[in-house]
Amino acid sequence: MGNGVYLFVALAAGILVYAVYIYNTLVRRKASVENGWSQIDVQLKRRYDLIPNLVETVKGYATHEREVFERIAVLRSAALSATSPEQAAPLQNQLTGALKSLLAVSENYPELKANRNFLALQEELASTENKIAFARQYYNDAVKAFNIAIDVFPNNLISRRLGYEPRSMWAAEDASELRSVQVSWR
Repeated sequence: MGNGVYLFVALAAGILVYAVYIYNTLVRRKASVENGWSQIDVQLKRRYDLIPNLVETVKGYATHEREVFERIAVLRSAALSATSPEQAAPLQNQLTGALKSLLAVSENYPELKANRNFLALQEELASTENKIAFARQYYNDAVKAFNIAIDVFPNNLISRRLGYEPRSMWAAEDASELRSVQVSWR
């Protein structure tokens, strides 16, 4: 009977150690997801800071493109108020489309295309868009690892009881909904 007690204690200790290991793994994965979202957020704020300068520069040359400017302003405000990837992703996709429209408008203004401020802002925006893409990729990788960690056996026996729920990946627009930018002149 003494060996049975030792076996039981050893088994209980092994289960406890493994449960602690699972918990620590989940905490690390969750922190990676939150870090990924934070990195996206930093780059999006950088983008939001660039947008008014870009719009003002283009406005000086293309005053009759008011609809494009208003759409960007509305989408920027809405995107700034988003607090989660689920809220932010669709707004960011729309904002990206609006910025493409703005840059397409600039193609019809040779003086604007030669403006140093515009060129610098355009380059900064392109750099920021690349950083956003990398941050989204990191976030999606972190979400994938986190979701796998909470769903695999035996982690799934513990993770849901600890309140860990799967996270949503940052999704791009459906390719069937993507259209080329159309610019109309009135």
